[in-house]
Amino acid sequence: MAHDVRIAISCPDRSGLISALTGYLFDLGADMGDASFAVLSGAAEFAAVARLPDDVAPDDVRTRLASLPELAGADITVTAFSTGAARGDSADATHRVEIRGTDRPGLVARLTEAFADYDANIEHMVCERVSGGAAEDYVIRIEVSIPADRAETCLAAVDNTAQSLGLSSSAEAL
Repeated sequence: MAHDVRIAISCPDRSGLISALTGYLFDLGADMGDASFAVLSGAAEFAAVARLPDDVAPDDVRTRLASLPELAGADITVTAFSTGAARGDSADATHRVEIRGTDRPGLVARLTEAFADYDANIEHMVCERVSGGAAEDYVIRIEVSIPADRAETCLAAVDNTAQSLGLSSSAEAL
């Protein structure tokens, strides 16, 4: 019987990294589930849930991944993962929100609190500094699942919070 693992990798970014990693997992017979990859200030961050054949142990996967040249110097963890209940349709993002402006301490915390107040679930979030123009902007892109009966007021609260911090926001239904 197959078993699920969570794979987390942090390493210097380099060309061919994802290809080597996913190719190796394919060769092992792994079935990729949810996965995420990002480059954060020059470091590559990869996280995924994968289903492994019964005869492949998590420690073996970690050891073999560490031997790939593309993963030299990587911090790699592979641990057993229990998925629990399957994600339902209600877990899918309903809105995409973008907030833009000058960065300041606590910005992400304040904005995400506005979503939490309306029982919204953030499915995906990317924050980045964007150079250009006279100053450096901070851009936050969020995909969020908001209960239908609270969506309008939630998005208004997020916009009000953004404006109070001197930021602009936009939202679109998905």
